[in-house]
Amino acid sequence: MLESRVLRKLTVRLLPVLIIGYFLAVIDRANLGVAALTMNADLGIGAAAFGFAASVFFVPYVVLEVPSNLALAKFGARWWIARILVTWGIISAAHALVWNIPSLYVARALLGAAEAGFFPGVIFYLTLWFPAAYRGRIMATFTAAIPVALVIGTPLSGLMLNLEGWLGLHGWQWVFLIEGLPAVLLGVLIPFLLPTSPEKAKFLDAEEREWLTGTLAREKAEREALDGHTGRRKVLKTLLSPKVLMFAVAYYGLTNLNGAVSTFLPQILKPFGLGNTATTFVAAIPYLFGLAGMLVLGRFADRPGRRAVSLYVALGVSLVGLVASASIDTPVVKLVALCVAAFGVFGVLPTFWGLPTAILTGAAAAGGIALINALGNLSSVVNPAVIGAIDAKTGSFDGGLLWLAAMAVVAIIALTVILLVWRPARQALRPAPKQEV
Repeated sequence: MLESRVLRKLTVRLLPVLIIGYFLAVIDRANLGVAALTMNADLGIGAAAFGFAASVFFVPYVVLEVPSNLALAKFGARWWIARILVTWGIISAAHALVWNIPSLYVARALLGAAEAGFFPGVIFYLTLWFPAAYRGRIMATFTAAIPVALVIGTPLSGLMLNLEGWLGLHGWQWVFLIEGLPAVLLGVLIPFLLPTSPEKAKFLDAEEREWLTGTLAREKAEREALDGHTGRRKVLKTLLSPKVLMFAVAYYGLTNLNGAVSTFLPQILKPFGLGNTATTFVAAIPYLFGLAGMLVLGRFADRPGRRAVSLYVALGVSLVGLVASASIDTPVVKLVALCVAAFGVFGVLPTFWGLPTAILTGAAAAGGIALINALGNLSSVVNPAVIGAIDAKTGSFDGGLLWLAAMAVVAIIALTVILLVWRPARQALRPAPKQEV
């Protein structure tokens, strides 16, 4: 069938490149948690200072999200995504040069500035290619790069710590050097790997291009007719919309969950009494459950009427797992609870993005998606500092896990408000039936 053929070609042609890019982004952001196993002692970094270092990444990241995505919409996704990859890869590798706490703060802030706009930029780019009814599974496949990167990258980074003393460098310096450079290489290749638009897609034949462009144009027209605004007025209206701000509140809770798990998990597991390498291998286990959550819940969410159910299931599972992990000290049982939490923590992401991407269009989508991502990621400014402070005061991450459970409640409340008061959001929960790809 024509529809299945087009979607299969899109998936094969676009997703591998984008997934590899996000895979590298996740590794370059999360390897700080593994490096901390030895770096903190080498540089004299305490729990509160490390929490602030993890937080400061998101200050310029949040500030520059919307400008970056609007620039992407104006100049083209290929070149802007390439710019992001090259600059963040260079800065990530340069983390090997930090020598004290202030220099680490500067490096993290520069990395946040460089990476700003990548995730919402890719989300926006995908909306230009995939019809709304398929975006749950597409977002699930793309965001699966998060747990996959953590499953592979966490133990890999742990093995790199064993390069201690090689060529006169610490193991944590090799972590940053080796894992930063692939982003630079991919950035150089991106302009040659990503197509510009469906209208110019040479990998589709004329009939396939006609079906795809017609479907996307029809969906855009339907959403704009429902919204009633176009052009610059629509962009401004979107950015100031209470509904978009409520989406940001919901995403605030979601990013609190995801960011903390990847940043602090190696240190949460360290009291288990394992060595550094063993700790990083054990830390990869919850991410396998996170990957399962993304794939299972993302596909489930694409069924008509199931997206809301998927959201609430994911958040409910997260809440139960986080509370249980904070309440249990037995290592094996605590790890099981963290695995349960990870299933929901990661599984909620693609399901969530199926809502705003099904509603927003054009430049308004670029700005709106970026604003949701930016304001939501304010949690990543607050969250690591709060958890680090709790650990410094109590000597345990259990209070931080309860803090994350509270953020799951915030997300549940915000999503409930959106679905109760906004008709387009309720309609987006009922995608039209479609064929399997």
